[in-house]
Amino acid sequence: MTNNLSVMKIRGYFNLIVLILLVTKSGLAFNSVNLISLHYSNDFAVTIGAADNKLAESENTQPFGLHVETIRQAQHTKIINKKPHLGWIVPSGIGYQSAYRVLVASSKEKLAANTGDVWDSGEVKNPNSNRIQIEKELQANTNYYWKVKITGSNNQAGKYSDVHEFKTGNFDSDLYTSSNFFTIENIQPSLIRQNDDESYFFDFGKDAFSTLSLKYKPLQEETLKIRLGEKLKDGRIDQNPGGTIRYQELSLNVYPGKEQYEIQLVPDQRNTASQAVSLPDSFPVLMPFRFAEIDGFGANFDPTQIIQKAYFNYFDDNAGSFSSSDTLLNQVWDLCKYSIKATSFTGYYIDGDRERIPYEADAYLNQLSHYAVDNEYTMARKTIEYFMPHPTWPTEWQLHVALLVYQDYMYTGNTALIKKYYESLKYKTLMNLEVEDGFISTASPNHNGDFMAKLGFQDTTQRLREIVDWPQKGGFGGVMGEDDGFVFQPVNTVVNAMYYGNMKIMAEFAGILGKNKEQLDFEHRAEKVKAAINQKLFNKTKGCYYDGVGTDHASLHANMFALAFGVVPDEYKENVASYIKTRGMACSVYGAQYLMEALYNAGAADYALDLLTATHDRSWYNMIKVGSTITMEAWDMKYKPNSDWNHAWGAVPANIIARNMWGIQPAKPGFEEVAIRPQPGYLKQSSINVPTIRGAIKCSYQKENDQLRKYTITIPGNMHAFFYLDDPKSSTIKINGKKASVKNGVLLLNPGENFVEIQNQVQE
Repeated sequence: MTNNLSVMKIRGYFNLIVLILLVTKSGLAFNSVNLISLHYSNDFAVTIGAADNKLAESENTQPFGLHVETIRQAQHTKIINKKPHLGWIVPSGIGYQSAYRVLVASSKEKLAANTGDVWDSGEVKNPNSNRIQIEKELQANTNYYWKVKITGSNNQAGKYSDVHEFKTGNFDSDLYTSSNFFTIENIQPSLIRQNDDESYFFDFGKDAFSTLSLKYKPLQEETLKIRLGEKLKDGRIDQNPGGTIRYQELSLNVYPGKEQYEIQLVPDQRNTASQAVSLPDSFPVLMPFRFAEIDGFGANFDPTQIIQKAYFNYFDDNAGSFSSSDTLLNQVWDLCKYSIKATSFTGYYIDGDRERIPYEADAYLNQLSHYAVDNEYTMARKTIEYFMPHPTWPTEWQLHVALLVYQDYMYTGNTALIKKYYESLKYKTLMNLEVEDGFISTASPNHNGDFMAKLGFQDTTQRLREIVDWPQKGGFGGVMGEDDGFVFQPVNTVVNAMYYGNMKIMAEFAGILGKNKEQLDFEHRAEKVKAAINQKLFNKTKGCYYDGVGTDHASLHANMFALAFGVVPDEYKENVASYIKTRGMACSVYGAQYLMEALYNAGAADYALDLLTATHDRSWYNMIKVGSTITMEAWDMKYKPNSDWNHAWGAVPANIIARNMWGIQPAKPGFEEVAIRPQPGYLKQSSINVPTIRGAIKCSYQKENDQLRKYTITIPGNMHAFFYLDDPKSSTIKINGKKASVKNGVLLLNPGENFVEIQNQVQE
């Protein structure tokens, strides 16, 4: 046995690399990942340095987690705003911030002398720790340095933060969003095995968008045959995996005098076409693969010198975490978290490797899950800006754009996209297609070329088409479809439930911009369509919603979208949830987002947990069972035969567990306030870390018995937290060992650790 131990500093934390070489009958087994992490800035790569926050929490008056335009290590990219926004995390030990002072300098030396020669905010009496705008216009392509100190609400004077560096780029872009940087991880195989034909088999543990590099000193000229793939068959790479599961075979010429090689993959015609998102020019051709096989080598070949070179947008692996008493649920969450990281390699939310095109609905699901596992916001913003001139054809997809902007606003407090795209968003809500009773319909005469142009379509002969779910029945060789037999009508429930949600959002946006008349108009439209849905599409006898005007078919989708978007009155929720339960998982991995939201909105936590932990072929566990390490485009290949194995819209549990099972959502923009409404169902134990722009919310839950439940909730500084109790009248509530004051079923939590005990009264 050989043990090699190395310690390497990667992306702001120490990563312990333990390489253990085991000789077994099956070959060589390794445990080693993330040997090095690099970032791309233009055409060169550099090692990422340590973050500036490793000691901050113990320095209880020192701000940490500094960011520029929400980018945490902004020295590795270029900021394209002349007057960028700054932010920081307030340590929980200081409680709430009452004032701050920011210094921005042209050199580290001046900043060390507390001289803000570029900008000195002076002491500002303001509790805001996010979106503090530099008041002076900066120079393009210039390095800057800044730090901040804060004062607590009890006038406790804080220390200056560590220095944070950033660099501006050019200011000639029409876009608002600065890009985060890319990273490269050189990943060693977790398993090396020599096959019976003397070729070598390599398993890198997880699928990643990668290329392959190797070190080899051949004694003579040789041609290596290399096979890469995502799927196995009988212990070898499946060379005919079906669908869009990736496989590629290529030759590599090696010769004496050269030791380091990187393969040249053949680009795919479809995902490198004009509609696809282009990779930076400095990137090689990338393909998702987990496995490799190599043969044709000589006696000098060392199989331990093979590396999977994987590309990612910046991702902090330590930002989000989850565990529970259900090991299967833990596996599902891990799958979903990694899926968000793995599919970030373009810097945009794309639909998977087959097309590499952003689609609005895919992006929304990716955004929610990304926010749940890492406090990275630039990918969502860049994708939103991409959609304005690049819309896609499904009706419902247009209705996701306002949702994307709204979540960006709620999670960051950023109003820039609202201000910039407010007029465009009006068209994206499809309010121009309003017909009778406040409904919208693509049968409207306003659905014409002029309207398509206003949506951003270059080809104005295109028209929107309802999708409800994907794929639809009969497509892709005659699949069953994922819409539960939905009956399409000119006025349908799914589209109008989403329209109601859009009108609520636009009313809030109008209020932010001081457009009071428009706010009232949006509110009126929202109430009108909600009333129409409940009057014309709800069957009180059956307790369910019909698919649309003119049909008595009631699909899962009509009901789950109505419940997810808040259309269902409280008195109908129980019946609608009961009807939903009769339909099972009769929706796609996309539709599952709204099914799960609907169930938690109705308090059906146990049934939701049943679906999250199911093991049949319409489950997230099935993706693990068939061998994928990134969520799939469909539940199983038989439901969409051209599916790929790298589609992050399937990663719904990552956000559902955080936002709905744990109920952790921003109650005010930028997490000034957080609402926590846990619905653990029959779980006995659970813990979660949810990253936010103000710091991580850390929670744990323990069910001691049927009467006693215990929570530990750690709230970051400068955040107000509201813990919602499911049945406060029949429970005794303690916080930090003392009987709590509960108002309207809500418990106020302070920054720092909060120990909550809920003792249910024993029923006689």
